[in-house]
Amino acid sequence: MMRKTGIVALGAIAALALAGCSGSAEGASDGGSAEIRVWLVGTDTPDDARTYLKETFEEQNPGSTLVIEEQQWNGLVDKYTTALSGSDSPDVVEIGNTQAAAFTSAGAFTDLTDKYDELGGDNLLQGFVEAGTYDGKIYAYPYYSGARVVFYTPQVFDGEVPTTFDEYVEAGIAMKEAGTASGIYAPGKDWYNMLPYVWENGGFVAEQQDDGTWKAGFSSEGGIAGLEQLQSVYLNATSAPKDGDETNAQVPFCEGNVGFLSAPSWFMGSLKAEADADTPGCPDTFGKDATAFALPGKDGGAAQAFAGGSNIAVAANSANQDLAYEALKIMLSVEYQELLAANGMIPATSEAKDALPDDAVTAAAAAAAESARLTPAAPKWADVEASEVIKNALVKIAQGKDVTKIAKGLDAEIEEILNS
Repeated sequence: MMRKTGIVALGAIAALALAGCSGSAEGASDGGSAEIRVWLVGTDTPDDARTYLKETFEEQNPGSTLVIEEQQWNGLVDKYTTALSGSDSPDVVEIGNTQAAAFTSAGAFTDLTDKYDELGGDNLLQGFVEAGTYDGKIYAYPYYSGARVVFYTPQVFDGEVPTTFDEYVEAGIAMKEAGTASGIYAPGKDWYNMLPYVWENGGFVAEQQDDGTWKAGFSSEGGIAGLEQLQSVYLNATSAPKDGDETNAQVPFCEGNVGFLSAPSWFMGSLKAEADADTPGCPDTFGKDATAFALPGKDGGAAQAFAGGSNIAVAANSANQDLAYEALKIMLSVEYQELLAANGMIPATSEAKDALPDDAVTAAAAAAAESARLTPAAPKWADVEASEVIKNALVKIAQGKDVTKIAKGLDAEIEEILNS
């Protein structure tokens, strides 16, 4: 989820010197029963899922116990960097999806490539499998996702929901021309919502080459096409600040100034928040009948949108590899994932999606999650985010400057960071 995609301090992670820690869980010796420590982050995992995990594990592994230790997202990377490299390492950990690459590349997690089919295979969220993969091996598996969907209220938009990406853009421009302040709410620094424009037009963010180096793709043919389409939105479909970000997007929505707004599925909570909340919404006005649809793709279906969420992994320094894997296996079981789904979280496996609540926003999020993608699984990707080169480039595009020139410069900056 978005709060889980924070910047990773790669300099700190470089301190992970995990000799011999990247082996497979297959054949590891636990020395009998043990206490298995599972680190979950925040309060997203519901209590009934936690209870199921503990009771099922202890029933299946007599003599062993499972303890859930809740961590906080603030300061998580530094805490994991220390804990995963020590002798008192936890056994199973939850990690934000864009944080995963820094740890997989450092050898912090056990290689579970050969467990792919047993853990769900092609039914798993493939973008999250990619996020947990390094050098062709899978170290962290999907846990759950929070997909981005397009929110709207019939009070502002009462037409037919777009079925293609081009129709979506055209509808946004038409609303702006008809007097809606932002047919599509698109602040200049909101780079997560930029990604579908690039991906749906055939471009890419960054790809690893055969020689191990990374090549950025914003200046590829598809990248340019996507950024030019985005520029048309900046110039013709939105009144959002050209140097603003997505923070407090419920404010313009609740003023009735927005047609379409792409945000994580939990944004509905912001719209429904009462007046006495820290960030009040508009449950009695424009939020009352708000709903959502999956951003449509270029050729129909769901677009390739950015997905937030978490992965789970067995710590390479766990002294209880076999038992740790048994716990992780329960967390990826259909039964456990159905408990997550029932609480509105997009499950790691499509086999559990029928347990999702029966409402339009959840249905849209489930559809979006199946096509969702993540940022490149590059060890230094977090440095790209920290540099804000993407945000700075998008502000220039929003100001109407030359897309091709900006894209070429952005690619050069990204490649310098990723290949340094």
